[in-house]
Amino acid sequence: MSNKGENLQATLQVQGIRKQFGRGSSTKEVLAGLSFSVADGEFVSIVGPSGSGKTTLFQVIGGLERPSEGEIWIDGKQTTGERGHISYMPQQSSLLPWQTVAGNIELSLAISGVDRKIAKEKTREWLERIELHEYADAYPHVLSGGMQQRVSFLRALLAPQRLMLLDEPFGALDALTRMQMQQWLMSIWERNRRSVLLVTHSIEEALFLSDRIIVLSASPAVVLEEFQVPFVRPRHESLWTDPRFNTLKQQIYELLKVGAKEES
Repeated sequence: MSNKGENLQATLQVQGIRKQFGRGSSTKEVLAGLSFSVADGEFVSIVGPSGSGKTTLFQVIGGLERPSEGEIWIDGKQTTGERGHISYMPQQSSLLPWQTVAGNIELSLAISGVDRKIAKEKTREWLERIELHEYADAYPHVLSGGMQQRVSFLRALLAPQRLMLLDEPFGALDALTRMQMQQWLMSIWERNRRSVLLVTHSIEEALFLSDRIIVLSASPAVVLEEFQVPFVRPRHESLWTDPRFNTLKQQIYELLKVGAKEES
């Protein structure tokens, strides 16, 4: 079931990443030599037990933390410890409450170096595409949780960086809204095919969204297995009743259980 996508041009290459915190007898290793890649236009998900170092890995990729060993390569350049090479969508929308919906997106693009006039034009155009143009001049507090996450995703999508990191973006939503957001995200991503690395605790979400799934062990994290997701795109709700879907879900679940037991 393993497939590393090495025959495709890589947007992201994670090479032998180790991360330790503390010194001497208090040293704690969180990442234990992770290596994987995300190809251009590929959607890859990472699943692993709570506390397996997924957030630390994102911080290393984004340049917020330097690894103890290893290198990060983005778009063919060594970017270890450098910021500004990825766009990021957190679990919470993190919209500025004093900025309008349009203002939040325009400000983010301007900070990323996009010309203000172009940022304004792109923002208005895309708010109409995702059917939120009526809320362009509204403030975030009037939006539902799902709407706020749409704006947050659009903010990441329009950033100039090719690689998007999505950190459990739908984890705070109720089950129905989460399912609707997964379908919405797929419809938008299908039209743009940015390179995406998603962290999620939901095996179902990973299977529905991804081209590949990377399964991590408990901390200190290693890659237990990579799964190629065999379902054609575009994907629909009927996928959840496909026997192959449930077989893969069970395989990943059993692998996570084994990884967690080895740590304990």
